[in-house]
Parts: sequence; structure tokens; C-alpha cells
Amino acid sequence: MGCTEIVRIVESCLKENPCEIDVRYNEPMANHSTFRAGGPADCWLRPSGDGFPMFAASLLQSAGDADIPVFILGAGANILAADAGIRGIVLDTGGWRGETEQQQKDVLEFRAGTSIDMAGEIAASRGFSGLEFLAGMPGSVGGAVWMNARCYGNDIAGVLHGVKIIDYSINPPEQSVYLPDKADFGYKHSPFQGKKNLILSASFCLQHGDVKKIRAEMDANRQDREDKGHYRYPSAGSVFKNNSAFGRPTGKIIDELGLRAMQTGGAQVAPWHGNLIINHGGATSADIRSLVDKVAAQVKIGTGLSLEPEILFIGEW
Repeated sequence: MGCTEIVRIVESCLKENPCEIDVRYNEPMANHSTFRAGGPADCWLRPSGDGFPMFAASLLQSAGDADIPVFILGAGANILAADAGIRGIVLDTGGWRGETEQQQKDVLEFRAGTSIDMAGEIAASRGFSGLEFLAGMPGSVGGAVWMNARCYGNDIAGVLHGVKIIDYSINPPEQSVYLPDKADFGYKHSPFQGKKNLILSASFCLQHGDVKKIRAEMDANRQDREDKGHYRYPSAGSVFKNNSAFGRPTGKIIDELGLRAMQTGGAQVAPWHGNLIINHGGATSADIRSLVDKVAAQVKIGTGLSLEPEILFIGEW
């Protein structure tokens, strides 16, 4: 895949749809992943400003016409990029952030690149309750919607009001609004997975509440994440999905098999939590994936259970 063609496409799209942009070629994905691991993307770019939607639509169309893959990146909190990197373009949505003007009562809308923690902060400042369960989560609004992020017994689908998307499975790409149907969502599943959809923004239907109680719950959730060691070392949070059919959390299953502190290269199962793999220092993506596979294999041998990773393995493996 020629980098020259990617450069041409990016420059052409910028000329037709000007916007503020940060463009880097052969950019290490370790700079854009909470694991702090991963090789170079042929092209990483982060558009921002009001021109984002038009530029993104043009880029997705032009790249598709040239058979150049585009990976849409949120906050990099649930991915592991291969050491060999990612071919094509990484479209980073982190520059497309902030609250939009929303006329509907009890509804707040945020651009996809907004930190999900910041969205909760903005909601709390307005006296809105409903996003407390996301406090401290290191993801973006778009990523949380795509994954149907879940924690503390709540998920995104439970508060989702609408999602603005660009559908780039058609030519030219079209903007539309998706109105949620609960049947489309499941545990860590949304209707956007497996589809050529760029999430532009998401709106949430919230309730007025007591600001002190809202902030107390958010502080408690952040403290719980800190107590579980989510911030001590680079990681992607929970490595494997929980499965209610297993009868107990995945972390407990891993703990019972004595796999805490198991290590491959610079990657280690956290000594304090079985369902957390950390970059203990200088871990390659190969180290991390190898450890993920080893833990899954040991659980299969020890219990007969098949663990499913939450992490998305992207790039040239």
C-alpha cells in the first residue's frame, strides 16, 4: 500500500473540506493506546473543529474508493495494535469533542471524541443523573456507545437517546440518526459493531437529581477503579468479558487458578486482579497478546470454560 496515495487522499480531502488537523505518518500506536504498546500506523490523523464531519465523510469515501482501510479510533482504551502496526489510515476522533446544543429537555448530546468521564462531569454540573456509572472510565463517548460500555449494573443502552452517524457503506456516505432499539443491544454489544458507521455524536436521556448525591456516586466509582489498580500501570481495563453462565466473575476464575502475576516479557497479569493485564514495563503487543492467550488456555484446561477477550486486536498480526 503506497504511502504516496494516502498522502494524496489526505491532501485532497483537506483541500475540499478544510479543517484543523494533526497528521502524522508512521506514527506509533503506542502513543494512542492505554496499553502504551503497538507499532506504526501508515497514517494517523486527528481532525478537529466544525469541519470534522465533512472532512471525515470525504476521507472515508476517498479511502474506500482506493481500497485503503480506515480504522476509527476513540480513546484507545480497549485496543491492542500489533507490533507490525496498522496499514492504511487511523482516523482519531479525539479532536471532535464537547457538548452540542440540544433543545430537548433532559437530553444532553456529546460529540464522539468527548471523554466519557468528562460527559459525566458536564451532566453532573447541570444536575443530571444517569452517567455516574461511567465516572473514571478511560474511554470516549463514541467508543462507549460502540461497545455498549457497562459497569456497576448499568450500560450505555439504558440511557441512550439517539446516535448521529456517517454510514460509509454507501457511496457517497450519508449522515443519519439512529434511534435506539433495546433489541439491538446486548452485553458489550451494539448495532454499530461490524458495520461501516462513524459515530459522530450521542445523546443521552437523563434525569434531574441531587448534585451532591450524583457527585458522591461518581467519586465512589472513581475510587473503586483506583482501588482495583486500573491506573497503576498501562492497561486496557478488563481483559476478558464476564459471562453470567460461568457463575462468577472472570477475574475470580483466573484468581482461583493462581494465575495472578503470571508474566510474559513485559506483560503481567496484575498481582492484585486476575482480569487485568498490565504493561509492567517495555511490554510489546506480542507479549500482551501471548499472555492473553496463555491465560485463556489455562482457564480452558482448568475449568473447561472459554474466555472471550474484550480487547480488540487490530493491525497486522
